[in-house]
Amino acid sequence: MSRSPERDLYLASRSPRRAELLRQLGVAFQVIDVEVDEAHGSDETAETYVSRMARAKTADGYKRVTGNGVVLGADTAVSIGGRIFGKPHNRSHAVQMLHALSGRWHDVCTGVAVQNADACTQQVVVTARVEFITLDEVIIDAYWRTGEPEDKAGAYGIQGLGGALVKRIEGSYSAVVGLPLHETRELLDHAGIAHALR
Repeated sequence: MSRSPERDLYLASRSPRRAELLRQLGVAFQVIDVEVDEAHGSDETAETYVSRMARAKTADGYKRVTGNGVVLGADTAVSIGGRIFGKPHNRSHAVQMLHALSGRWHDVCTGVAVQNADACTQQVVVTARVEFITLDEVIIDAYWRTGEPEDKAGAYGIQGLGGALVKRIEGSYSAVVGLPLHETRELLDHAGIAHALR
């Protein structure tokens, strides 16, 4: 089914992982840059944080498009015991995160928001649980040296080498990667964006 040219989709994210997941849905889209303050409030839960970030990215992205476009924004956070882990600032920060996750369950929350030409925003937050194997210094150091943890929430990427650190997962795998496919498809349906299953 061809997508109506009047309903262009824009992805308000430079994440190659989110772009690849959108492509899995058979969606045509353009990537746009957004500028938002990603600091989280001291009293925010991971769910409220990613929800706010997804809305902020979508709103900022919508300012940058013309016509009857639809903008999709998303954000992912790792949390454990109420503590939110974003992207590591440096090696030391990443090592701290990986030690905290070692041998334990943690939550991965991804918020997705879609805004259309009517300035109507639809959104969803999906949470999955992930259990890590016990990590020693050798594994953590070797993983850091791959470069993979540098731009990942929680300092790991489940779709890459970080998948070898995961013992079990409960919930949506694609949400852990950065874009829950089932829920995103439903948001695109609501916004009138065609995809491979519509």
